[in-house]
Amino acid sequence: MKLYLLFFILFFGQFSYGQVKTKNILIAYHSKTAHTQSLAEEVAKGSSSVPGVQVKIKSIQQTTTKDLLDADAIIIGSPVYNANLAPEVIKFISEWPFEGNPLKDKIGAAFVTAGGISAGEELAQVNLLHSMLIFGMIVVGGEDWTSAFGASAITNESVFKTEKLDTIFLQKGFRLGKRVATIVKTMK
Repeated sequence: MKLYLLFFILFFGQFSYGQVKTKNILIAYHSKTAHTQSLAEEVAKGSSSVPGVQVKIKSIQQTTTKDLLDADAIIIGSPVYNANLAPEVIKFISEWPFEGNPLKDKIGAAFVTAGGISAGEELAQVNLLHSMLIFGMIVVGGEDWTSAFGASAITNESVFKTEKLDTIFLQKGFRLGKRVATIVKTMK
């Protein structure tokens, strides 16, 4: 009986003292044609596959400052426009809280959708990561060299010109979400 009571106190005591905390991941995206939204949903599936994380997925129009502040990790998605982020995403980031450095040490990651191969997807990803670095965030790329800057998808060229994203791109989104969730769980 004493051993059971000791176990109960040690195990449940962790929760009351905050030693075991669910990590919050925010996935915010802008999507005009639903391609970026599809990739965002796959990133969310990957993040949700890791126990101990709570995932919130929202369009940037629905995302609040509180969402940003409550998140332990922020993953941003944008379509690529002229080798850059969508103007709506640039505006969204320019409105992030800056004073007092409230986003410092949060994990940050990026995903984008582009019309064609070499249409600027890596430049857009790096622009997102640069912005996150300005806010003091710790940026994370994809799982390996094939997605070094995060996840990306091609939506309007050759074999990739279909209604739905190709499986290879969905897998990259899933793996990015899973990687971020795994890393954020190790952070204090």
